[in-house]
Amino acid sequence: MMLGLAIGDTLGAARGKLPTSGPLRAGVSTQLACFTAEGVIRAMVRGSHKGICHPPSVVLHAYCRWAAMQGIEVDRMRRRWAAAKGGEAWPDGWLADVPVLGERRGSAPATVAALSRIEDPYDRIATPSRGCHALTRTLPVAVAGTGWARQAGEFAALTHGDSAAQSAAAQAAVLVHHCLTTPPQEHDSSDHSDRAVREALEMGIAALPSLGERATADEHGRLLAAFQHAVDQPAQAPLLARLAPDATAPSALLGGIYTAASFPGRTQLRAALEFATSAPDGDSVACVTGALLGAVHGFEALPVDLVSRHELAWVLDTLARDMLSQIVDSPSGGEYVASWDPYWWDRYPGW
Repeated sequence: MMLGLAIGDTLGAARGKLPTSGPLRAGVSTQLACFTAEGVIRAMVRGSHKGICHPPSVVLHAYCRWAAMQGIEVDRMRRRWAAAKGGEAWPDGWLADVPVLGERRGSAPATVAALSRIEDPYDRIATPSRGCHALTRTLPVAVAGTGWARQAGEFAALTHGDSAAQSAAAQAAVLVHHCLTTPPQEHDSSDHSDRAVREALEMGIAALPSLGERATADEHGRLLAAFQHAVDQPAQAPLLARLAPDATAPSALLGGIYTAASFPGRTQLRAALEFATSAPDGDSVACVTGALLGAVHGFEALPVDLVSRHELAWVLDTLARDMLSQIVDSPSGGEYVASWDPYWWDRYPGW
């Protein structure tokens, strides 16, 4: 899922026309998704050790580390966070040592505008934006399970005040989770591979009403319609443009559903991503498409020539594995459980 997200983001930014050689550059959605994943791990670590945690605050801190590495309001960031470290180095955690995460790779205006007001109360910094980054950066929350879906909406709300953007982020977390947990594919059956994507999306959409106010009847109806369009009229560029007309979070989700369900086959993944890049905002639609299809088919189905060239492939793979380790094994232990990895807290400090 993480690698598919990144490949889609990169292809979308290049409008499908990648250089024939050399590293493939990460997009800003991928950078922010890395810090969401790290923030979720650190929130879990804090909950294990302190017995209490407010995950949005921990994830907001993660986005601030990204901003500081980008050179955005560094003095304000240090006043807000470094004092709590008692003179220790900040930003902390291993992601702070990844040079690519400090390079400008596109704009995230609503996120940057909100973080620039970091000295205000955290629940007042959000802009009224409905932008796509509210969704694309929160996709890793899906790994933590459907119980975290509402948290995805709250993470989006840190910087994007529009309720539709927050709903789309929560809905995407549920859909990607269903894609991640679909039964293993039978490798000798292409029909099963095709069914797996559509079945996962259909089950995920059916589960959305349980989100309450995070999935209104109108929103649910639009998701169902996008899925049905893919079944009845797959891979129609004008239809994709109508479903995903702009760079908003709802458009990214509708476009991703339509594209993934239009190209459900394991061998169609590259074609799906290339089609997604034809959307008016190809970055966000390809990002969501890659996450959905990567989650169902696994990293083995991703184009090797693209994954092997991506500059953050190792970082994304490490974060994905570490998220699962934290969920399943809690390497740093907890309040009443001893740690079995003495370095985990240094990699993922719980704050």
